[in-house]
Amino acid sequence: MAEGALAGRAAFVAGASRGIGAAIARALAGAGASVAVAARSESEGRLPGTIHSVAKEIEAAGGTALPVRCDVTDEGSVDTAVSAAVDAFGRLDVVVCNAGVMWLAPTLETPLKYWELCLRVNLTGVFLVTKAALPHVLEGDLGSLVAITTTGVGMVDRGSNAYWVSKAGVERYYLGLAHELAPHNVAVNCLAPRKVVATEGWAAASGGRELPEDVLEPAERIGEAAVILASQDASGITGTVQYSLDLLDRSGAG
Repeated sequence: MAEGALAGRAAFVAGASRGIGAAIARALAGAGASVAVAARSESEGRLPGTIHSVAKEIEAAGGTALPVRCDVTDEGSVDTAVSAAVDAFGRLDVVVCNAGVMWLAPTLETPLKYWELCLRVNLTGVFLVTKAALPHVLEGDLGSLVAITTTGVGMVDRGSNAYWVSKAGVERYYLGLAHELAPHNVAVNCLAPRKVVATEGWAAASGGRELPEDVLEPAERIGEAAVILASQDASGITGTVQYSLDLLDRSGAG
């Protein structure tokens, strides 16, 4: 699996034990990258999927993967995880921040602890992973940072919730970061599904309600879109919020 758009590159995917993160990790490995599969899940819990199971899937398909435990709310854990990836691969070129928690209730139904949890995981977690990885990315001649966000940021007519607010913060952070890192040839983008991705986490948060097929999007499409963004540098796509299916259509992979 050495050939591909990301051959010779090394990637770190936070929140990769299941769902969108796992799909992105598999896609990056399929494009030739060595991938650090980072998350807290080392053993099966309430939701299926672990860093070890995803890494084994990648290796079984001929790719290179390293499972690393990473709690994105803990700076020491993040620093250790990133260092482990760099020690294993000798470099770091691509970073995908996907770790997240979801709370979709309106203001009067939102306890402070859930508001703060969303901000801590979804926004501060992106900052901590980015800050830890950035010195290593800057050592190379190009790099790509991708943060996973949501179409819900713009759906203000549907009210407010901690999840959408935290993702809005991520978008502002990465749009500004793109300008900071342009002189260093690092692309910085946000990526959101165009439709609903019915991951294990989404099913748990939504009570398992079923949706019609035309509003659903396979997690694998997010993975394909992530490969496109991971292949960029500052001369290409940067400083944008991309939507998976739209990006794939424009690239001819729709």
